[in-house]
Parts: sequence; C-alpha cells; structure tokens
Amino acid sequence: MTMPEDPAEPEYRQRRFTAPPGAADLLLIRHGESAPARPSKPFPLVDGQGDPELAPEGLVQADLIARRLGEEHFDALYVTTLRRTAQTAAPLAERLGLTPRVCPELREIFLGEWEGGVFRQKVADRDPLAEKLWAEERWGVAPGAEDDEVFAARVRAGIERIAADHADQRVAVFTHGGVIGQVLALATRSRPFAFVGADNGSFSQVVVHGPQWIVRGYNDIAHLTT
Repeated sequence: MTMPEDPAEPEYRQRRFTAPPGAADLLLIRHGESAPARPSKPFPLVDGQGDPELAPEGLVQADLIARRLGEEHFDALYVTTLRRTAQTAAPLAERLGLTPRVCPELREIFLGEWEGGVFRQKVADRDPLAEKLWAEERWGVAPGAEDDEVFAARVRAGIERIAADHADQRVAVFTHGGVIGQVLALATRSRPFAFVGADNGSFSQVVVHGPQWIVRGYNDIAHLTT
C-alpha cells in the first residue's frame, strides 16, 4: 500500500552544479591544428620552443570555435606566448570585442632537443625514448626537456593567477594539449598523462575555487563534428 504524500514534508531535490562564490570558471581551449612538421623545415623557435603557425585545418577549427562561443559571455580571453594560441583565439576575440591577454606560464611543455617538430617525428617513428616517455608518463625523458615538476608548478601558478584575477567570472584560456593534461591531472590527482591527448580545438572546463579545482568537462568537440 502506497502511503499518501504529506504536502508539508520538505523535499530535497537533486540540483544542477553551481560554482562556489568567488570561483573562476575556466574554459580551456586547445589551439587548432598546427602546421605539419618536416625534417627539412624545422619550426621557428620562440625562447627555444617550437612556434608553428596554424595549418589550414586549424584556421577552420578557430572559426568553428568562434561560431559556437560567439554568443556566450566571457569576461576575458587568454593566450600563451606561442602564436598558434593567438591565431586560434582571434576569431572569437573579434566577435566578443575582447583583447586577449597573455599568460606565459601556460605555454606548452619545453621538449629540449625534441623541439622544432622533432618530437612528432620521434613519436611517429616509435623511437625507443619516445616509447619510454609514454610508458613512464614523464616529459623529462626527452633529452634536455623541462623537468616534470617544474612544468607542473608553472602551470599551477598560471591557473592560480588567472583564477585570482577573475573571481566570479568566466574566462576562455587558449592553450596547449600538454598544459590541459597537466591542469586536469592536478585537479584530479590522476596519473600524469591521464588527460594528455585533448583534440585540437576541443574544450575542457575547470572551476577553480582556491585550492579546490573542479573538473566540469574534457575534450568537448561537438562544434567540430557538425
């Protein structure tokens, strides 16, 4: 027998997520596809790091990002010191009337002797050191590469700085695959490379509230598949 409901009894519904007061809502956008690596034409370097421009496919992805986000509200846009992020952000910045700010801490992992496109070649050739890098989940396996702990510390510093400057705001951060993987690994305390591999032009989301980093999405590519 079903008991009748008491209209005076309180109800406790499941609620949608809401960011804590003072949190920063960060949409992490991986840059569009960059130019292919060619042994005969190494990428130009900026402070020792490879700085390829966007490939034609990457420019299309940048436009698709702008179409999807162009009617949404953002309080700020961020890019890194590497031009593929600025090129990816440009269509959305124009639509929103925002000037991107630069966050150098969120530039890609420095790969030492494997910069300039060499890393892609080593991975494609299944070089033993590249295989070791993936197996051990350590960027530092690459000769002369940035120390993994140093990389994690600078990525944390960049995210914390943006979050501190944008409490109760929404921010689009155009950055790199290695950085997105590091942010989400820090947020979830996961394996180092658990989130490495976000697609070019994809969206991931993290809400930052002091020491609490809440992952709200990973590798959203709906705008790229329509």
